[in-house]
Amino acid sequence: MNKFVMAALGGTVAGALLTTQIAGPIMAQDADKEASVYEQLDLFGDIFERIRAQYVEEVAPGDLVEAAINGMLTSLDPHSSYLPPDDFADMREQTRGEFGGLGIEVTQEEGFVKVVSPIDGTPAAEAGIQSGDFITHVDGESLLGLTLDEAVEMMRGPVGSEIVITIAREGTPEPFDVTLVRDTIKLTAVRSRLEGKTVVLRVTTFNDQTYASLEEQLRAMVQEAGGIEKVTGFVLDLRNNPGGLLTQAIQVSDAFLDAGEIVSTRGRDPEDSERFNAEQGDLAQGKPLVVLINGGSASASEIVTGALQDHRRAIVVGTKSFGKGSVQTVIPLRGDGAMRLTTARYYTPSGRSIQALGIAPDIVVQQPDPQPEATEDEAQESAARRARSEADLRGAISNDSMSEDEKRLLEEEQARAEEAAKLRAEDYQLAYAIDILKGLSAIAPAQ
Repeated sequence: MNKFVMAALGGTVAGALLTTQIAGPIMAQDADKEASVYEQLDLFGDIFERIRAQYVEEVAPGDLVEAAINGMLTSLDPHSSYLPPDDFADMREQTRGEFGGLGIEVTQEEGFVKVVSPIDGTPAAEAGIQSGDFITHVDGESLLGLTLDEAVEMMRGPVGSEIVITIAREGTPEPFDVTLVRDTIKLTAVRSRLEGKTVVLRVTTFNDQTYASLEEQLRAMVQEAGGIEKVTGFVLDLRNNPGGLLTQAIQVSDAFLDAGEIVSTRGRDPEDSERFNAEQGDLAQGKPLVVLINGGSASASEIVTGALQDHRRAIVVGTKSFGKGSVQTVIPLRGDGAMRLTTARYYTPSGRSIQALGIAPDIVVQQPDPQPEATEDEAQESAARRARSEADLRGAISNDSMSEDEKRLLEEEQARAEEAAKLRAEDYQLAYAIDILKGLSAIAPAQ
């Protein structure tokens, strides 16, 4: 032990001596750097004046400054940018839950506009836009070379107006056009329903309504199921949820945790690091929980998933998440605009950063591509094949060992099985999650 202490002390002393010996050169370097910065600013001023005086067309000075600011920010990472007054107002509307547009969350990857996720019930979702799609053109005009904000601006327009976007999709040999009609996007943060005795909570975004809506709908579904003791478990569906407010992600995580760290954020200055911990109280009262994710689950969705996965509070099912592990701070500026600046990375309770890596599910379950609808003849033939059983044979003897109540219970069980089969055809990942909860419920008494 003493050896290690001495080695550390020796290193400290040597470091102090070295610092003393080279302090002069370091100060000179700092002075040189400061002089270099002023030279660069002078260069910027020269270019600015030359453009104003000699560019082929007259340019508004304000537009030049705004473009320079935005260029400086967008050069940092895909999520830092300048928000002019109109864009800043739009962003505030989105966090309140209503805005106009197509209903897609986008980012930029190597100069291309990439879909993070379509939003449920919007023109983009109904048109079949998928997470991972690349938007190459808007109304025939290429987006290559534009900033993300410029590309988004091209997709904006009056509600009810038509727009044609060109999509490049992995696995599809040629880009294809999709015609959309812009609409007012009303974000319903949480939708809920019962599937048998499983409560399904579909969280589409993390705006300032999310936690309150989640709590309200969870309690309503539990009551509809006949009480918490009747519930087999909960599915938290975060697929295609692009994220949103960090505070809401923390509250939603806390809704299912009794204690422990939820997330930590670490910026450049260690003093700015923060840790957020869960408080007592689990809305699900310890019932099994499955979280559904896919490639469109990003940011706040990954914070929730990482917290519940690290604490082994939930089984994570689906496909790998998007991998946005950074925190943006929106800083209002003079003139009613704002700066969106990446200020920290976030880390899950186990200390992992998912930046550019994503969260791997505990159980990988792909969502099958939609199958073409069967023709009427094929449907009848399939139904006929399913119907063949002993009971369908001519002259089959009846079952005299079952009471009427037992027959009724069997018919109800068969109806539930048919509903489950229908759900598997509609949403295989969700059906898989519900099957997990049924299995956990079935073995619970033996524990």
